[in-house]
Amino acid sequence: MIQNLSRRSGLGYFLAGAKLIVQPGLRQFVLLPLLANIIIFSLALWAAVRQIGNLNDWLEQGLPDWLGWLSWLIWPLAILALLLCIALLFGTLANWIAAPFNGLLAERVEQHLTGQPLPDTRLAALIQDLPRIFKREWLKLKYYLPKALGCLVLFFIPVVGQTLAPVLWFVFGAWMMGIQYCDYPFDNHKIPFNTMRQALGQQRITTLGFGAVVTLFTTIPLLNLVVMPIAVCGATLMWVEQHRAAQLPAR
Repeated sequence: MIQNLSRRSGLGYFLAGAKLIVQPGLRQFVLLPLLANIIIFSLALWAAVRQIGNLNDWLEQGLPDWLGWLSWLIWPLAILALLLCIALLFGTLANWIAAPFNGLLAERVEQHLTGQPLPDTRLAALIQDLPRIFKREWLKLKYYLPKALGCLVLFFIPVVGQTLAPVLWFVFGAWMMGIQYCDYPFDNHKIPFNTMRQALGQQRITTLGFGAVVTLFTTIPLLNLVVMPIAVCGATLMWVEQHRAAQLPAR
């Protein structure tokens, strides 16, 4: 049962999640999300390597000669933006595939932290719940896509867009990562998506900090393979410490 209810930073929740994935009783529930992450991000790394050459050609053609001196700044930002785009794209795919198992992991982590009994998590119950789980993932995708497209349009605006867009993309990606992983414990208690967003918005700095750490680790080869289960565990700890008491009595 959890003893320390003090407020943590986003980084603190991520590091705490890294400790939780090796706890007895939780390790077996980490394996399936971990396997999904390994497969998906191996494909993401392959895609990133293939696209770097295309990105270099695009920058050379799109940047006027008189602004060539800006290439030292724009090139690293463009590489970061490419990595973030690929990480978010393949991360979304991985989260769809692993969503049922991530929800189950979040339930087990919550039980480990609170000592309270679990709902029915037998395989049959999990299968019956799949339509609702994937509907929830669709709600997240509907929230994500229009805003992501708006950020991507900025990349085609010369100079200003190429400088500003990577920063906005990183902030938006961090927010979405916070939503993605914090949603699992909220959804386990059938809390509506909009209610969950409002609750995270009240803790925006912590949510963004957590999402930023997750986003950064998804861009690091090998380390990104263990990000998903760590993020689920860290987000569940955030739910228990910052949101659970406020959300459950009102339901």
